[in-house]
Amino acid sequence: MKATTISSIMLAVAVLVTGCHKAENKDGMGPAQSAGKAIDDAGAKAAAESKEAAANANAAAQQAGENAKEAAHQANENVKAAADRAGDKMQQAGAEVKQESHEAAQNVKEGAKDATAATGRGLERAGEKMQQAGK
Repeated sequence: MKATTISSIMLAVAVLVTGCHKAENKDGMGPAQSAGKAIDDAGAKAAAESKEAAANANAAAQQAGENAKEAAHQANENVKAAADRAGDKMQQAGAEVKQESHEAAQNVKEGAKDATAATGRGLERAGEKMQQAGK
């Protein structure tokens, strides 16, 4: 037999084997229709799962954004509180320096007063000695 005739016979046998006739199943579809429906169903299922995964990813991204926003807000509050504490400590330190400066100035005044008094006593004695020397 020729190769063309053998190919034709093989094609006919393949058609009969694969069943290009309607099956006796309950929905009245043939094998090709059943295969097409299975492919359509699988595609629809994959599309639905993709939509669900995209929605889940979107929700996760939104939640991550909210978490980041809350973390930034909390960090900002922490910085404000730290700045307030630092300002309070600076004011306290300034008040302490002012008090210590005032005390030091008082000490200098008293020291100057004592030095002036001692100088005055010394001058007074020198004056007395001059008077006695002049008599």
